[in-house]
Amino acid sequence: MENRHHIGHLKDIPRLGSRVISTEQGEIAVFRTTDDNVFAVSNRCPHKNGPLSEGIVHGHTVTCPLHNLRLNLENGQAIAPDEGCVERFTVHVDASGELFLEM
Repeated sequence: MENRHHIGHLKDIPRLGSRVISTEQGEIAVFRTTDDNVFAVSNRCPHKNGPLSEGIVHGHTVTCPLHNLRLNLENGQAIAPDEGCVERFTVHVDASGELFLEM
């Protein structure tokens, strides 16, 4: 059974921006790309726990603001030569632009 939580509207997150959702499992960073895809990952960089929500979004990638580790938002994996991964969460966008986080 799916456990979806309403987290806002697509227009609430600027393109190439993010917002942070607090959950029982910790903070989740929700990103919007220029092509209006929405991705959600744990808000802690796997290297030194930097706040990914404060990173730079480019394409479907985010760069950690502390030390430039790059992560693929589609799968949560670091991009070589970086190593590591973050937990990824599914975000559903309905026809009206409402966002639902699947836990």
